[in-house]
Amino acid sequence: MSISTQILLGILGLSAGFAVAGGMFAFLIALGVISRFAGKTHTAKYVFWYEDAAALGGILGNLFSVYSFRIPAGVTGAAVFGLFSGVFTGAWAMALTEIVEVIPVFSRRIRLKRGMPWIILAMALGRTLGAFVHAYYGFGKSCSQVSYQSRQRFV
Repeated sequence: MSISTQILLGILGLSAGFAVAGGMFAFLIALGVISRFAGKTHTAKYVFWYEDAAALGGILGNLFSVYSFRIPAGVTGAAVFGLFSGVFTGAWAMALTEIVEVIPVFSRRIRLKRGMPWIILAMALGRTLGAFVHAYYGFGKSCSQVSYQSRQRFV
């Protein structure tokens, strides 16, 4: 492959990465996650810090994804990372459902008057259990790739 082809592919890849990252952060801003956190915690004067932290997280996430850096943080570091990732993902999912108004429309349609906090708790616990089952069986493996012994551990 010639050097000009490699340069062109590098520019194309970088441009596509900028487009995807820009779309993701625009979506994050449109959902209002950052402004909602600032409003709920009464720290609106620090909203620029929140935005910078979100951008830095996206940049570092891409770097770790592409270059597979290893951080010797051990089990405690993995648990802290998992906790923060779960909080972020849960907040993003709840913001998305609030923007789309899935839960209010659904609850009106089935004429649900009481028990909404229990339904939300059940959804959160189900998602948590699903994450634990997925982690237990192994990330990135299909069910057919998981050995018989590891399937028997959970049953």
